[in-house]
Amino acid sequence: MVTLYRLEGCPYCEVVVDRLEELDVDYESVWVEGLHSKRNEVRRVSGQRQVPVVVDEEYGVTMAESERILDYLESTYA
Repeated sequence: MVTLYRLEGCPYCEVVVDRLEELDVDYESVWVEGLHSKRNEVRRVSGQRQVPVVVDEEYGVTMAESERILDYLESTYA
């Protein structure tokens, strides 16, 4: 199962969502607060507060930055 930490209205998050759905990857969304200072859960899992962040428990991968996430999804699930 992939967990996606995302923010409502975030275009970078939506690109990742679109790719997850295109690749038919099961994922769970965790909606985060708009204020960076309130994103403690994201910081706990990734060491920083920006989104999107993907946690792929099956492969032991946690990563941020949409371009890196898209590359990872492509190489792992395509």
